[in-house]
Amino acid sequence: MKYWLFLAIFLGSVAQAQTQSVACHITYGGETRVIEAAPVATPYSVPTMQVGSYFLFRLVFEAGTAIKTYVYGDRDSGPVPLHQATFSLPVTNSSRHGFSGQHFVYEPVRDGELQYWCELRP
Repeated sequence: MKYWLFLAIFLGSVAQAQTQSVACHITYGGETRVIEAAPVATPYSVPTMQVGSYFLFRLVFEAGTAIKTYVYGDRDSGPVPLHQATFSLPVTNSSRHGFSGQHFVYEPVRDGELQYWCELRP
């Protein structure tokens, strides 16, 4: 009997994780936009998103494992990593700024600022 209860709880949590998505609120140059990601099995296939003329943002929701955010500088010689954060699952929205808290990333050349925070959505 205990086995079936455990199995039901486990399968319920797996189904819930598969229906959730992550939304990151990105502010740059006075404009805020939201990037949303569903769980993926192959994280290397997730593309970057252009933010302004300098930043690239990548949001990866690895199914059952972690949520990762990456910020790159879009240099003439190619993307340069500026910031990376990993949030192990499970995560909970515990503040005004979701599960991640507020992050600030700065351009090393132009003194621009990118801000972001992420939340789990049902």
